[in-house]
Amino acid sequence: MKHFATSRRRVLACLALLGAAHVSWAQAPATPTGVEKLLAQERFTLVAPFPPGGPIDTLARILADGLQKKYGQPAVVENLAGGAGNIGMDKAKRAKGDGHTLLVIPAGNLTINPTLMPGYPFNVERDFVPVTMLAKAPNVLVAGPGAKVKTLKELLALAKAQPDTLAYASPGVGSGLHLAGELFRQQAGVELLHVPYKGSGPALNDVLGGTVPLMFSNLPATLSYIRAGKLVALGITDNARSATAPEIPTLAEQGVPGVLVTSWYGLLAPAGTTPELAAQLARDAAQILGQPEVREQLRTQGLTEATQKPAEFAAHIRAETAIWARIIKARNIVAQ
Repeated sequence: MKHFATSRRRVLACLALLGAAHVSWAQAPATPTGVEKLLAQERFTLVAPFPPGGPIDTLARILADGLQKKYGQPAVVENLAGGAGNIGMDKAKRAKGDGHTLLVIPAGNLTINPTLMPGYPFNVERDFVPVTMLAKAPNVLVAGPGAKVKTLKELLALAKAQPDTLAYASPGVGSGLHLAGELFRQQAGVELLHVPYKGSGPALNDVLGGTVPLMFSNLPATLSYIRAGKLVALGITDNARSATAPEIPTLAEQGVPGVLVTSWYGLLAPAGTTPELAAQLARDAAQILGQPEVREQLRTQGLTEATQKPAEFAAHIRAETAIWARIIKARNIVAQ
């Protein structure tokens, strides 16, 4: 009996040790990969080629904070505004492809400017390595008090009855919101008059004031006016309704498909960055932007996290570039 009790105690002790070892293994941090060790060797620079305060700056600072916490290296944001983003892009282009200099950039610089701007100084596929899309915001077609329409159906009927009389405002020739109007015109089979402004603010003010009837705009910039009844939302330019404003139907569900124009922002690395580094940075971005508190921070600016694998992001850039190139060439649009 005594021998049995002693054996039983030994068995229980062994089980306890095994249990402790299991708990210790489960709680131990994952061993860093070779790529992660490489990234932990130097400080990070996030190039934001536009002034502080906008979505580019916000995303760059969120990423810098997350990378610094993960890798224990300083991560700084450099706001290099000027040249429609070209100054910052040039800085990133000339950096080493070691994963420590990264570029946060809006869609237009990658998918519109190469066709729109004669002598554009960058070849996106040659000069950069796509890492991931970061976030996006839907655009919306809105009607102001000068439009005298309340639905997309009414707008289409009026535009077909009076071609080239209904006007839409945009932030400028060749802007994404200008091209959204051109794509809508093509897909809906209507003719609209384009009225370019120098920036979104003046354009939106004239739509609110009734000077110009229509505008394609970023949803976050117009949502408060829509809910206050100062603008009428005619349709979202995405393939699904916005979680921020699910009451607004898409253009596609109202009979005008193919107008998929979102404002999105991406992360690029200089040429020479290896696929392994790009993949790791994409995973890091997804982890950082996927945190609940970060998602909420993005939501307050009308953005949603939209990370992708590098190959998916590269394919998205190519596809969207081809769409805008066709429209720019067909309408003979030239940057002013």
